[in-house]
Formats: sequence, C-alpha cells, structure tokens
Amino acid sequence: MNDDTRPSPEALLRQASQEGRGRLKIFLGAAPGVGKTYEMLSEGAERRRAGVDIVIGVVETHGRVETEALTRGHEIVPRKAIPYEGRTLDEMDLDAILERAPTLVLVDELAHTNAPGSRHPKRYQDVEELLAAGIDVYSTINIQHIESLNDVVASFTRVRVRETVPDSIVEMAEIEVVDIPPDELIERLKAGKVYLPHEATRALAHFFSKSNLSALRELALRRAAQAVDAQMLEHVRALGVGGTWAGGERIVVAISELPGALGLVRATKRIADAMHAPWTAVYIETPRAQTFGEAEHRRLAEVFNLATQLGGDVATVPATSVVDGLKTFTTEARATQLVVGKSTRSRWFELRHGSVVDQMVRESPGIAVHVLPMDPPTAPRGTRMRTGGWGSKAGYAWTTAMVAGVTGVASALFHILNLGNVALLYLLPVMAAASLFGLRTGLFAGVVSSIAYNFFFLPPTGTLTINNPENVISILVLLGIAFVTSQLTSRVRAQADIAAASARTNAALAGFLRQLTSLNDPVALARAICEEIGRLFGVRALILVAEDPGLAVQAANGADYRLETMEMAAAQWAYDTGAPAGRGSSTLAASEWFFQPLRSGERTLAVLGLAREAGGDPVRSDQLPLLMSLVDQASLVLERARLEVEMRDVDAVRERDRLRQALLSSVSHDLRTPLTSVMAAAAELHRGVTPELIDTIETEAARLNRFVGNLLDMARVEAGALRLRLEPTDLTDAVAGAVHDTKRVLEGHAIELDVAPNLPLVRVDPQLLHHCLLNLLDNAGRYADPGTLIVVRAEHRFGLLRLSVIDQGPGLPPGREKEVFETFRRLEGSDRAIGGTGLGLAIVKAFAEAMGMTVEASNREDLTGARFSLCFPVALLVRDTDGANL
Repeated sequence: MNDDTRPSPEALLRQASQEGRGRLKIFLGAAPGVGKTYEMLSEGAERRRAGVDIVIGVVETHGRVETEALTRGHEIVPRKAIPYEGRTLDEMDLDAILERAPTLVLVDELAHTNAPGSRHPKRYQDVEELLAAGIDVYSTINIQHIESLNDVVASFTRVRVRETVPDSIVEMAEIEVVDIPPDELIERLKAGKVYLPHEATRALAHFFSKSNLSALRELALRRAAQAVDAQMLEHVRALGVGGTWAGGERIVVAISELPGALGLVRATKRIADAMHAPWTAVYIETPRAQTFGEAEHRRLAEVFNLATQLGGDVATVPATSVVDGLKTFTTEARATQLVVGKSTRSRWFELRHGSVVDQMVRESPGIAVHVLPMDPPTAPRGTRMRTGGWGSKAGYAWTTAMVAGVTGVASALFHILNLGNVALLYLLPVMAAASLFGLRTGLFAGVVSSIAYNFFFLPPTGTLTINNPENVISILVLLGIAFVTSQLTSRVRAQADIAAASARTNAALAGFLRQLTSLNDPVALARAICEEIGRLFGVRALILVAEDPGLAVQAANGADYRLETMEMAAAQWAYDTGAPAGRGSSTLAASEWFFQPLRSGERTLAVLGLAREAGGDPVRSDQLPLLMSLVDQASLVLERARLEVEMRDVDAVRERDRLRQALLSSVSHDLRTPLTSVMAAAAELHRGVTPELIDTIETEAARLNRFVGNLLDMARVEAGALRLRLEPTDLTDAVAGAVHDTKRVLEGHAIELDVAPNLPLVRVDPQLLHHCLLNLLDNAGRYADPGTLIVVRAEHRFGLLRLSVIDQGPGLPPGREKEVFETFRRLEGSDRAIGGTGLGLAIVKAFAEAMGMTVEASNREDLTGARFSLCFPVALLVRDTDGANL
C-alpha cells in the first residue's frame, strides 16, 4: 500500500472515538423564521412513524399554530422548574431525558443560555452530555450564533448576539440548511408569522433588511459547505482514498525564511477571502535549515505569527527537499490551490538546484499553482551569502592523513601490487571522507588522492605528468566516486537528521504526555507542564490562571520570575483574546515574556508564559511546531482535569440530591409516627390524665428528640464542625450510662453486660462515644426479636479492644454488611429495614472514625442476629492514667 492510499491513523482514531456516542444533526438557518423548528419537527415525525423511539426535550413554538401542531403525537419530557430571583424559569430536564434514554431527542435553540443553577451554563453542553450517553440529537441554530462568524455578522447587521456555540460543535454535526429566499422571509415577517406586528416593523428596519438577509444566507450556505467538505475529507482519509476531492477550495502557501514570505502570506489571505476557502501556511524544513542564523529564525517566526493572525493554519514538514515536502503536504491536505514565490535566480543557480516552481507544476497535476514574484535574497554589505557548509578543518586534516596513510601502505606494498590495485586503495579515503565529512571534503579527498596517485605511482614518478592516457581514467574515476559517494551520503545524512529530529519530537511529546496523564490535581499539572516545557526549551516557564480581579501565577519552574506591568498586560491580553502576546509576537512585543493561551474549544483555560534567562526570543521558529503540539496536549490535559473536577462536583450534587430525597422520605414517615402518638395522647388528656398517657408522651417525645439529634449530628459531620475533647474514659461507666439512657427503648429485652472492670482506659471524646453507644443500643432494641437477649461485650485481644452490641434477629444480608453504615441506607430483607431514618449507624461510623476508631458489622456465628462493634486501636488505649493526663 503506497502512502497516497494509506488510511490516516489519526482519522481512524477520531472515528473510533465516536463509537458509542450519539449523532448530532443541526438544522441551520440564516435568520429566525426560516422554518428550522418546523423542519426539525417534521423530520422527527417521520422518524417516529418509522418506529424510532423519539422524545421532545425542548421546543420553542413561539405561538406559531402550524409548529405547535407538529408537536402533537410526540412524547414531551416535562421541563424542570428552576427558581431564580423570585421567579421560576423552565429549562430542559437533562436528568429526566438521560433516565428515559430515548433513541432520539429534539432540542431546539442550541445556543440557548440555561438559567443559573442548571448543571451546565449552555444548552449545547447539555447536548454534549446527551451525545456522550449514546442518544442522538436534532437541534436548531442560526448562522449568527456560530462563534467564528459572530464578528462577521455583527459587522454588517450592527447586531452582536451574546449566545454563541463553538465551531467544534458544528464541525462534528450533520448539517441541513433550512433556506428560503429573502423576499419570502420578509413577507412572512410582515404577515406576523415570525414576530408580533410591532416587533416586525422594527425588525424590518434593522436586522431583516434584504441586504442583510442575503449576506446571512450566503454565510449559512458557505459554512455548511465547509462543514461538509471537512467531513468528506475526514472520511476519505479514514478510507485511504487518493485524489484531491475538490468539492471545495483548499489553499496552501509555501513559506520560507526569505523577506518576501510576508507578502506571500498576505496575498494568500486575499485569494482565500475571494474564494471563501480555508488556507494553510506550510514551511518545508530541509537540512539547509540547520545553517540558519538568528535573523532567519526571527523572520520565520514573523511569517508564522502573521499567518496565524490572518486566520490561517500553520504547519512545518521535515523533508529532504522542498519539492518532496510540498508534494507530501498538498497530497495529505487535499489542496486544490498552491501559492509559491519565485525569486530572481541566476541560470547557473537553477541548473545546479532546479526550480521548485517548475517541478511543482510538472509533478502536481490537479492543483492550480499560483506563482508570485519575490525579491531576490540579499546579503549584508561586506558579507557573502551562506551557500552551504565548506566542511571543518578537522575533516580536511583527517582526510589528508588518510590519503597519506594509504600512500605509505601502497608504497610499502608496491612491489607486489600493480597500478590498478593501488588506485583501488585510494578509493578508501575518498569514500571515508565523503561519508564522514560531506560533499566538499569528499571532493577534496578525490583531488588529493589523484595528485598522490599521479605523483608517487604513475610514471614518470615524482612529477604530475601522465604518460599513459589510460591512467587519466583512474583519476577521473576517483573524482567521480568522490562526487557520487558524497551525494548519496549527504542524502542519507539528511534523511537520518530528519528521522532523528522526528524521533526527538515524538519522544518529547510522548514523555510530556506520560508525565501529565499520571496527574489529576490542577496545581500539580501546571507545575509539571512548566517543568517539562522549561526543560525541553531551556527557558523559564510559568502558568497564569484567572483569579479575581485578574490573573495570578499558578505554577512556575523557578522562583526567580518577575512580571512587571507590561508582562501582566500581555498575559491578560492573551487570556482575553486567545491569541499569543509578548516577545516575539505582534502584540506588546516589548515584554520580556512570551505568552501563549492554553485553550479548549472556545474557552481559555490558562496562559503559558516563557522567557529566556539571557533575553531574546524564548522559542526559535523551528521549535514552534513542537511548542504548539505541547500546548495542545497541555490544554487537553488541563481540560480533562477541569472536567474531572466538574464531574466530582456533579456527583456531589447528585449525592446531595439523593440524600435530600432519602431524608425527606425517611423523616416524613418516621417523624409522623411519634407525632401521631403524641397528638393522640394529647387528645386523650381532655378526658383525664393517666400514667399511660404521660408515659406515651414522654416516650414518643424522646424518640422525636433522638431523630432531631441524629439530624443535627449528621449535619455537624458533613459540615466538618466536630470538635473533639479527648480524655481517658472508663468503658464500664460509658456502657452503664448508655444502657441507662436507653432503658425505654430496651424495655422487654434482657441486657447482659460483659465488660470487665480491669479493661484499660480509652482516649476518646466521652460525649461522642456516648452518642455511638446510644445509637447502637437503640438499633438493637428496635430490630431485635421481642423478648430476646441483647449483649454488650468488650474483648481485649492482641492489643485491640473491641466493644460489641449483639442482638438476636434476622441479621444482615451476607456480603452487604458494610452498607448499613451508609447514610439513609436501610437494607431490604434484613433486620435493618424496620423503619428508622437510616442515620443512626452512619453517625456511629462518622463519630468513631473522627476519634480514630473503626466500626464493624457482621452476623452472629452461634445464633441468628447481628453484631456491631467499635474497635479501639492500641494508640487509643491508656495504660497509665497519670501519664495520659500529662
């Protein structure tokens, strides 16, 4: 399989990443009123009739009768009411849709901003979560809501919309353009089918003018065409199909370090604007780039920055020649237009090096080549232009020594060798010099070898005269071998240098990503990014994040950084605009630092700052591609960390909602029972007071008090408001006090206290321990079988003190013993499911762990029933009471 038809690994990976995700279809319109919602509902109705499980998540009919009629027959998920500033706002119920899990959901107005308090600030983020859950989505959007076109639309409509959607959402979606002619839309507006009459009059005078609608219509059609073109290219790359596939124009401009490259970029921008086509500035990095000085690198950086500012993509391609690199890149990019510059070169230069323009025209069929004139390269007065390396002095010295050594060996063996064999010996220094030191040194070796061969071995010896014309062929062969070997070696060395540079880049990227993927903490990630980038480029690096009222340094690879007013202004500008600023850029270039925003989609996550100790540009132009790759990886990792934090917050919110619902369901039932008893007893007081009534009121009031106390204790635990007062405590007294306070709950049960008086004291908070024992005894009294024995036993073995409350009842479900300590958890099919709020055992676990203890739950081995234990480690045991109080 050749390179032209090899499937793109990146495209295959992107396709694989979409497996299991839902598909998004966007109905795109030029303006309100073109019928996007109507079309979405109509297609949804067709899918429903075909048997697809479809629901309406949210649809805005705006009172249009024909649109409302299409919603009938669809299952509509009720919206979620969200209170906000004394009002109630209705938003799409994302959780209800996820729980319903339909095949397809209709979500109108993709750019909508959700009410404060919603899970996501934007509706398109709700859609992303639906897609991640494998649910297909149909949605609608107007062209002015696409982020990259927001400024363009505002420039001629004088209306800037605040609700936008990232281009990445549009690029991954299937797009259907809903289009009607401007005159027809204006008639619909006048007829009151879009806005109310008084609003329609104002809209006609401003946004809905025919010129505006025509321009918006063109934008919508072109943006849809671009999205389709990008998806088509992705598909053919994944299949490995060759060809240009010129469904849309794609422009590539070849740039270089020459002064005229800036003009090439500007001209390409004008061509791209005229064709409304995407464009890329590509630099072909050949071995000649290794000879560049600071001026060439600076000029290349200016060209890259200009291309980025003008909205183009940039790329660097390593190759052995400019033609090979351009052919490879234009083939991979499926380019239809190529812009190259042609400098005024001498005929001798073109004979030696060839013409890039001529070769690209001959060897790139199907691509239109634009040739623009460029000024010839100039060199400073008094200097010569660099045309290549002439070799090192050491190389010439070693070459001379090798020729001398071969001459000596040949002289010693001349009596057994003929002239042909001597000539073969001289091939050794020629090939060695050409392989080790390059073309010019190899040619030097050929010339010196020829002279030595002629002087010492060709008759008449001792002169440079050649009597036999056949020996001239030997000298020419030496020179020819030197030239051919040098050329082949230079190509091999160039390919090896390119491969080594590519390997170094890949190794740097792999190592960088390996370092970051093992971290989750945002601060640790920022510190690792700074250290790795600082090490790779030999610069000072720092990361700034947004904090009220501005930016603040989150991490740096050293403590000796200083950010003056100029630097902070450049960093803030980079954060606000999402474009580079500072030294080496076109904005606030007087700054000592270069600032590169770390972005994910349309969001700026942080700003990376780079500076060099000795001054100068922090990053050379040939290092920019590597830096951009590292920046992209760092942005992805930071976004992953941000999403993990958000997901933890979402999980916490879900858990709080679950606990709140469990609390309401538990408390509403368990508080109602004692309240009913108290109210009934109070009603009987009118007929006369009896000891039984008083006892009922006291018992149920105490029960209510325990419920409320448990709620308050749980609130203290979750708020982290526990204040420990540790002191040596006698377990015998603690158990006796708890049993006394729960005598009403334990009524009807025999109590056995198996707590030896000689047990060591324990260092705990007596009040918290008392609460733990109360809840354990209350749990045993309520759930043990009537009339059975409840045992409180303390065992001290192998340095561990275990205090257990043992009851007789159904016990716990095997394998689920630990679940009884979860908040509001009451296990079905066990003795833990008989009423109660489910807070008591959770409070026991929280209090015990706060004091350094552990809790255990298990079933009895001798009888049926449960055993709950408080385990005191050795660190909590007090052997010497006096010493413990010191």
